[in-house]
Amino acid sequence: MSTVTLTKDTIDDIIGGEGITLVDWWAEWCGPCKQFGPVFEAASEQHSDVVFGKIDTEDQQELAAAAQITSIPTLMAFRDGVLVFSQPGALPAAGLEEIITAVKALDMDDVRRRMDEQDSPEAQQA
Repeated sequence: MSTVTLTKDTIDDIIGGEGITLVDWWAEWCGPCKQFGPVFEAASEQHSDVVFGKIDTEDQQELAAAAQITSIPTLMAFRDGVLVFSQPGALPAAGLEEIITAVKALDMDDVRRRMDEQDSPEAQQA
């Protein structure tokens, strides 16, 4: 599967559903983004069970601001609509593969339980 272009009109439908979505925040003028682009594209061909989306921060400035993108490239991973990973910087192929493997291995029931614990009044008082 090749990458899909995400916009403010399509992002919620793509990341909000079941499964894994990786998002590459990039810009045409960004050298590290150009280095990471082929790595991201190659991974998309190897993992047909993962959606690979790209967001051009120049074209989608409102979306980039809402996501608090301050450095590009930034990689985000969503699983079942939950942001489970976010990191700026270009990754080598092996690093991207490690992230994909880790996201696939997540126990989402445990992730949601931990999120609920953090949102509880007791946790906020600590």
